[in-house]
Amino acid sequence: MWQFTFPFFLIALMIFVGIMVRDARTLWSGGSFFWLMLWSAVTLFLFLSEYAASLMTNDVIIGILLFLIILAVGSIVAFPAVLILVFFVEGIRVIRHEGAKPSNLLSLLFSFLLYGYLAIWPSVGNLKKNTPGTMFYMIVSFAAVYVLSLMAIYCLSAVLNLIHLKKRRNADYIVVLGCGIAGEKVTPLLAARVDRGIALLQRNPKAVLIMSGGQGPGEKIPESEAMADYAIEQGVDADRIIKEQRSVSTQENLQFSRELMEGEKPKIILVTTAYHVFRSLLLARRQGIKCVGFGARTKWYFTLNALLREFIGYLHLTRKGHAIVIGVVAGFAALAALF
Repeated sequence: MWQFTFPFFLIALMIFVGIMVRDARTLWSGGSFFWLMLWSAVTLFLFLSEYAASLMTNDVIIGILLFLIILAVGSIVAFPAVLILVFFVEGIRVIRHEGAKPSNLLSLLFSFLLYGYLAIWPSVGNLKKNTPGTMFYMIVSFAAVYVLSLMAIYCLSAVLNLIHLKKRRNADYIVVLGCGIAGEKVTPLLAARVDRGIALLQRNPKAVLIMSGGQGPGEKIPESEAMADYAIEQGVDADRIIKEQRSVSTQENLQFSRELMEGEKPKIILVTTAYHVFRSLLLARRQGIKCVGFGARTKWYFTLNALLREFIGYLHLTRKGHAIVIGVVAGFAALAALF
């Protein structure tokens, strides 16, 4: 049987490689990787089943296979509980370290909503036996599954876009995206971005650093100026730094930085915090800017909360398409209820 599924595995592999080589800045990268892993698992399972008799004669192989099966089943069963617990604990840590601002409550809120959907929502379906209630339950359930699946693919795509086999890319420009500064000084979050840009600059000797960031509320100078001063303190030649001082959003960071570049098709590296890379790449793709993204690290508890915020930003960016999908399904549910 594995001979039947093996061609599907090869097709999935070719599609995944093709997407990653052509342009990985899309949810198709994560989606294609998921199907590649699925067909890999099915093919491997059928292969092992076919040759089980000969494999079972080796105690070492039996032990390894049993361990892998237990690990896989245990991971699937425990994953929802672990996910809820991790987001709950990290949500508490975010609030303790960063304060109880609305934007810092996302991890905690997500853990409660996920628990409610998995533990409480199924019982609601048993209470709604009438047609309107059943239809509402079906629509809400589909919307929840759709958004959670989308989130999983988004996160998988984000991770794939952070993986680079080589850091020397003969880049012409390395764009470091700004964020808030403290008066005239870069924050630790922004310093990590600039440090990442400097490290990439050393591997791309002909590149120029573009520090991108305007002046926001409570900032004494533009973010790009503080970033440039910090880079110079780290030993970067001032002649290799360009300051973009007009932008107040990621979209403007990309737009105004591109206007400072020479040539029709420059090789561009985009640097920001790891959780922000993928959405920045999606925005760059929409503007027709070809680039790759590198991420700077930050604290884990902050990353989870910020990743949820980034996903919400993606949903807002693509809200029309997703609203159409959910609307079409709701329409079919309504027709099914009527007939």
